[in-house]
Amino acid sequence: MNRTAIMESVEAKHLKPAADVPTLRIGDTIDVHYRIVEGDKERVQVFQGVLLATKGRGTSRTITVRRIVANEGVERVFPLHSTRVAKIEVIRHAEVRRAKLYYLRGLTGKARRLKEIRKDASDAS
Repeated sequence: MNRTAIMESVEAKHLKPAADVPTLRIGDTIDVHYRIVEGDKERVQVFQGVLLATKGRGTSRTITVRRIVANEGVERVFPLHSTRVAKIEVIRHAEVRRAKLYYLRGLTGKARRLKEIRKDASDAS
């Protein structure tokens, strides 16, 4: 066995089950439920935004999520398989033609909107 196969077998124990990690696509609007520890208390904070990028693989896989707060862009990088990430929910899908949406950083107003993918009744069959 080569080094990569050994590393992947060790990392496999620490990966979240596939049921806990939804299928994420670039451009999706997602809710990331993140556990925050303050002193001896723990609470869950929800960060909703657009999925800009994914990086890495295995336990080092991360997602970059961007949202707008008080007309200021806020980006946050979440380790996908961290125990601090309680849950990830996909709110809506968007149609994009890029693997990384870093160009959204320079856009404001209507230009920042992404075209939403809607499921028709004919697609359900």
